[in-house]
Amino acid sequence: MASDASYVEYICEQAGLGLRLSPKKMFGEYALYVEGKVVALVCDNHLYMKPTDAGRALLQAVDAQPPYPGAKPHYRVGAELDDRELLKRIFLATADALPRPKAKAVKRAPRKASR
Repeated sequence: MASDASYVEYICEQAGLGLRLSPKKMFGEYALYVEGKVVALVCDNHLYMKPTDAGRALLQAVDAQPPYPGAKPHYRVGAELDDRELLKRIFLATADALPRPKAKAVKRAPRKASR
């Protein structure tokens, strides 16, 4: 079941991060980015945060589940969605704990074969 765009909008509004938090639709589900870092996934209308020690420390109870079959466990966020300040802190703490994404390699034009 694909996630609803309205649910993703609700999460983004609740987090109160404005343009610092951006969703990107992927295969019917969503990845949530904080300043270029993927920090969470929304799958089947559930929020899953990437696992970090900083995020674990802020969550009231840690429910680690894979967001989709074959994925590594992520922290499923439940009641914390209703606490705007806590949700914001979880997003920021998770983003701070994750490394910056690697720069993408520049694609070069293919070379012509010499004769």
